[in-house]
Amino acid sequence: MYTNLRLGEILIRFVLYGILGFCVEIVYTAIIDSFKNKDWRLAGTTYLWMFPIYGLSVFLFEPVHDIVRELHLLIRFWAWSLGITFVEFFTGWMIKKMTGLCPWDYSKSRFAINEYIRWDYFPLWGTFGLLLEFVHDFFVLLSPAILKLF
Repeated sequence: MYTNLRLGEILIRFVLYGILGFCVEIVYTAIIDSFKNKDWRLAGTTYLWMFPIYGLSVFLFEPVHDIVRELHLLIRFWAWSLGITFVEFFTGWMIKKMTGLCPWDYSKSRFAINEYIRWDYFPLWGTFGLLLEFVHDFFVLLSPAILKLF
C-alpha cells in the first residue's frame, strides 16, 4: 500500500521513473525526428525539466493505478489518456509561468489543442499508461532490493 512505503523506496522509485522517462523520451524523439527530418543519426532529446515530472509518477501514477487496477482495460486506457494529458497540460503551463517558456510547444501541430497538449497524443498516453502499470508493479518489487544495496 502507498501509505506504508518507506521514504527510501519512494526516493528510489522517483529516480527510477525519472530515468525511465528520460530514456523513453529520448528514444521516442530520436525515432520521430529521424523519420520527419530524414536524419538517421537517431539523435533524441529531452529536457531537464522532465526528470522531476517523470519522477512524480511515484506520487501521481502509483496511487491512481492502485485504485483503477481492477477496472476494465478500456476504462483504464481512458483514465490514463485523460490523466497524463492533464499532467502534460498542467506541468507545461506551470513551467511557462515560472520561466516564460514551455519546453514543448505544440502550437504548430495541426492536432494541437493549445501549446501544451495534442489530440493525437491521447491514444499514445493511454497506451503508455497501460504499459506503465507493469512498470509500477515491477518497481514495487525492485525498490526494496535496491534499498538493501545502500
